[in-house]
Formats: sequence, C-alpha cells, structure tokens
Amino acid sequence: MKPLTFVDRVRIQVFAGNGGDGVASFRREKYIPRGGPDGGDGGDGGSVFLRASKDVASLLDLHFEPLVRAEHGEKGRGQQQYGRGGQNKYVAVPLGTEIRDAETDEWLGDVLTDGDELKIAQGGCGGRGNIHFKTSTHQAPREYTEGTPGEIKTLRLIMKTVAEVGLVGYPNAGKSTLLGQLSAAKPKVAAYPFTTRYPQVGSVIFDVTHSLRVTDVPGLLKDAHKGVGLGHDFLRHIERTRFLLFVIDMGGVDGRNPTQDFLSLRDELRLYNPDLAERPYAVIANKMDEPTAQEHLAAFKRVTNEKPLEMCAELGEGIPELKTLLWEEFFPDETLLELE
Repeated sequence: MKPLTFVDRVRIQVFAGNGGDGVASFRREKYIPRGGPDGGDGGDGGSVFLRASKDVASLLDLHFEPLVRAEHGEKGRGQQQYGRGGQNKYVAVPLGTEIRDAETDEWLGDVLTDGDELKIAQGGCGGRGNIHFKTSTHQAPREYTEGTPGEIKTLRLIMKTVAEVGLVGYPNAGKSTLLGQLSAAKPKVAAYPFTTRYPQVGSVIFDVTHSLRVTDVPGLLKDAHKGVGLGHDFLRHIERTRFLLFVIDMGGVDGRNPTQDFLSLRDELRLYNPDLAERPYAVIANKMDEPTAQEHLAAFKRVTNEKPLEMCAELGEGIPELKTLLWEEFFPDETLLELE
C-alpha cells in the first residue's frame, strides 16, 4: 500500500490547559503565631493556537496526531507563591488553512500568510488563593477557588491553497508541464490522465521583488461541482486564487472537444461557486504542435469569442508570452528589474 503523503482535510480535538487551583495556606514562622493567610493563586492554563507556516505542505501530521493538548496551570502554593502558567501549544499548519466547528460547521477563522496565528481553544483561568479573601473582619479565611477548565473543541481543518494564479483544466491538458516550465516546481508529468493527485504550487520569479504563486489543481471531470472525481476536494483549492488560467488541450489528443471542454469548465466553476465565474481569466491553447490544433482553434474562437494564448508547454513555446501576460495583469504600473 502506498504511504500517505498529502492530507488537505482533517478532524482534530483540541484540549486547552486547565487553570491551576488556588490554595488555602497560612504563614507559619517562629515567633509569628498568627501570620495570616498566604495562599497563592493557581497558574492559567495554556491555550491552543494554529500558526501558518510556509514550510508545511499539508495537514499530514495532524492526520496521524489528531489530539492536541496544551499544558495545565500549576496549583498555587504557600508563602504567596503563584502556580506556573501552562505553556501554550502552537500547531504549524499550511498557508490557507480554514478552521470550522466539526459539529455545527461554523466558520471560526483562517490563517493565510506565513506567521499568522489563530487561537482555537482558550486556556482556563487560575484559581485564587486565600490571601484574596482576608478582610478586617475575616482575618483567617480558608476560602480559595479552583481553576476553571480549558476549552475542549472538535474542529475541522480544511486546507485551501493560497496562490495568485490557478491552472484549471481537464486531465492530461498539460497543466503540470506548464507549471514546470513557469516555475521551479517539479510536478509529475506523464502521458496519461491524473498524474497530479493533489495541488502543486510553484513560484514564477520575474525579478528580485516580483513573483507570483501558481497552483496546478488536479484535473477536473464533468459534474465536478457535485463532487464527481473528488471535484469538491480539487475545486476548493482555486477559491483563493485571483486569476485563472484555463489550460485547454487544443490538439484534442484524447479525442476531446476543446470548445466543449472550455464551456464545461466555466460551467463547473459557476455551479460550484458563482464567484469563480466572475474571476479574471485567460485561456491557454496548449498542444498547438498537434496536427488538428489549428482547426480546433478556429472553431474555438468562432464559438467562444475568446482569444487564447497559443503555446506548446512541452516544448517551452509561448512561455515568455504567458509571463508577459501575467506581469501585465498583476504589475501593470511597475518596472521589471534585472534579476541578479
């Protein structure tokens, strides 16, 4: 059985630390028979935080360790000594992780950029020692309070890839090849469908200060918006992209109809999330080296009124033009610097 390497959804249970109890104690020293109350407070329990990290690629670790615990606060002591507070627990998760209540599906927040933190379970408060209960008429109080329990929550974490550009297309359209040409990413490329099993992200470097993150979403199938072919699992990874590139196999290598592919993809995005239908996009006419590509392209333009960027990703043809298109889309008023 192939080992699990990528997880983008997980259910976890988090336990914040309990607050330590306060204590009832009295000062006992030689020659001081009635030293009075000196019971200290308990320490606060640790809280649980999620922290986004660019070095974490999936939720795999939490899949294998779904119970997350922070430290309890220590009990107070005599001589007005406070208990030590419990250490907070910080859990590293991928950029773009969304947090929901597992029972109610309530959205609790998300962490999008490197270093973002979100408290997901509050630690309990430490109890008060008996020094707080002394009054002029109550000189020897024995009252103290117990610490409060920390929060316990069952949560669903959902990873949604954070990238500026999303590559969308049917299986074997050449998205992985295109990503490999645009960036230093090394996605699996082969002459059969579904070589991409989970989203791949690469960075397009323009100069020392300008870059874009591009994600290759696994190939979609008809009715992906209904979950067919893990459609929901794949589609959510383009929800946070700002610009879409529809990669169309204009050569019709697998007997596909390029025009119908594009119209179907647009429809799948609209049915899954209407906002995606309004997102800026461009069309890539890939595999233009195929014999039937020009014929398909003419029909495509006639039906859709689109003006695709013609290219052959495998041969690197059209890559400079695509980079220019992305530059003008994202940095229209800026100057391209020389790479060092």
